Amino acid sequence: MKLIFLGPPGAGKGTVAAQGVAICQVPHISTGAIFRSVIATMSPLGDKVKTIIEAGKLVDDETTVRLVKERLAQADAQKGYILDGFPRTIFQAEALAGFSAVDRVINFDIPDATVLERLLGRRVCRKCGTNFHISFNKPKQAGSCDACGGELFIREDDQEGAIRKRLEVYRLQTLPLIAYYQHQGLLVTIDAQGSVDAVMDRFKQTLGIQ
Repeated sequence: MKLIFLGPPGAGKGTVAAQGVAICQVPHISTGAIFRSVIATMSPLGDKVKTIIEAGKLVDDETTVRLVKERLAQADAQKGYILDGFPRTIFQAEALAGFSAVDRVINFDIPDATVLERLLGRRVCRKCGTNFHISFNKPKQAGSCDACGGELFIREDDQEGAIRKRLEVYRLQTLPLIAYYQHQGLLVTIDAQGSVDAVMDRFKQTLGIQ
C-alpha cells in the first residue's frame, strides 16, 4: 500500500507511521531521514542540503524530488510506503505522480491549540532521539530518557514562535495539497486528536484493517 501522510507539525504523523510500518508491512519514509542520510555522505549534494537546512530554509523542490525518487527505487519500497513530509507542494505532488501511483492520502486534522499543547510539552533525548511529553508521556525521571538515560531537551523548533511559524508555512505550502488530492478522490481526513490508540483505531478503520 502506498500512502501519503498530510498534516501540520504535531499532528502525530510520525507516531502513527511508526506503528503503521508493522501494520502495513511497508517502510516509513520521511524527507527528514532522507536529508540526514544524504548529509552523512559528505558528498557535494549532501553539503548543499546541509547548507540549506542549517540556514533554516526548505530544500528546493527539484533536489527533494530527486532524493525521494531514489529512495522509492530501493528494494524495501517496492511493495509500498508511508510518505511523511513529501510531497510538500503541488510541484512535488505532480512530480511524484510521474514515478509512483499513490493509493491513499491520509490528512491528519488537528486544531492549532492542540498542536501548541503537544509541541510545547515535547522533550527529546539528545542521545537516542526518543520523544517524551511533560503531560502525556512523562519520563520516569524528569529530564532523563527512560530508554538510554540520555538528557532530555526542548528542540529549537518546539519553541512557541517557531511552532507558529511552522504552522504558517504549512498552510501556505501544504494545504493546497488537500484540495489537490481531494479532487483526485484519494484524500481521507481523520481526527488526529485524542490518544495514540484512538488515532490508530481511526487510521486502521480508514484502511479497512481490523
